[in-house]
Amino acid sequence: MIEVERKTDKEFLVVVKEGDTKTEHTVSLDDDYYKSLSQGKISKEELIKKSFEFLLKREPKESILSKFNLKLINKYFSEFEREIRR
Repeated sequence: MIEVERKTDKEFLVVVKEGDTKTEHTVSLDDDYYKSLSQGKISKEELIKKSFEFLLKREPKESILSKFNLKLINKYFSEFEREIRR
């Protein structure tokens, strides 16, 4: 389960729960990048949730950085922006 909570307009707390374990992540999201990826069609929270679904298909939750800007995903996974825009 992925829970996304807005802390500020550009910072979010993401909790990933699997069974009896959970991880917490602080994710920042710039407005320009949000608009570029979503064209404003989904909320920032939904974009971040979809981004974590993308990440969890590729690595365990424990491997996801505890604090990062959403732009960073594309540096590790070049297909991220293309897939998330679908």
